[in-house]
Amino acid sequence: MKVLVTGSSGRIGMAIYGRLRRDGHAVVGLDVNPCSVSDVVGSITDEDKVRAALEGAQAVVHTAALHAPHVEHRLDDEFEAINVEGTATLVRLAREAGVDRFVFTSTTALYGAGGMEPGRAAWVDEDTVPRPKTIYHRTKIAAEKLLEAEGAKGRLAITGLRMSRCFPEPAALMAAYRLHRGIDARDVANAHVAALAWRGAGYRRYVISGKTPFAREDAAELFRDAPAVLARKAPRLVEAFSARGWKLPASIDRVYDSSRAISELDWQPRYGFEEVLAQLDRESLEVLP
Repeated sequence: MKVLVTGSSGRIGMAIYGRLRRDGHAVVGLDVNPCSVSDVVGSITDEDKVRAALEGAQAVVHTAALHAPHVEHRLDDEFEAINVEGTATLVRLAREAGVDRFVFTSTTALYGAGGMEPGRAAWVDEDTVPRPKTIYHRTKIAAEKLLEAEGAKGRLAITGLRMSRCFPEPAALMAAYRLHRGIDARDVANAHVAALAWRGAGYRRYVISGKTPFAREDAAELFRDAPAVLARKAPRLVEAFSARGWKLPASIDRVYDSSRAISELDWQPRYGFEEVLAQLDRESLEVLP
């Protein structure tokens, strides 16, 4: 099928674009930045550019947005214009173009302190109530709400994927995060492709994060004594950290639970902490030393 990917020059957009191409789909990338995967150079707020990019498309994957690093450098009005109004424009034009599937890239960052209780790690899933802190969080929630309203009209199959941390950072931090609040870009791309298989109608949302070895009943001990839980639940990570002279996290404050996505999307996160260590050893730019 033909798929429009917005934000195609970004980290996640590029991963999705590449995965779809490898699967044999026709892909059109739309991005404000000229790039080898930006087939149409323009903003999602430019209706003429969007219409051109949507021609003949059956599905849209919408990753384009202003993100957390932009908060201190861009005005709140710009976040509203791109993250909310731009999403509204895109879904309207997609519907007019006959698109029947729409996948929206959202973020677990919008939960903020949602699910937090004194003395316990937050167990965060699709039912956790967000407690947004920044304009980035608020505009992502607003975009989800307008897509949910669009889905209620019964014309589009819309899936919102709230993905956890997925950017280069120091290896020890990144490896530990893969157990409870981080994910590989390739796993994010695979989740988006899995979401495109749905041809129902309405709106559904999933948390997308690395597969965790932890359970809800570990929440208090994870917060109080994370090394003890890691020794039981992730002994290979403990051994790897010891061999490299790294300290284990003393406390873990949240766990993002992807179990619903794993079950309902027929998707599995494949790249855990072992891949982080392998990338570090290969001197991959995906991992910071």
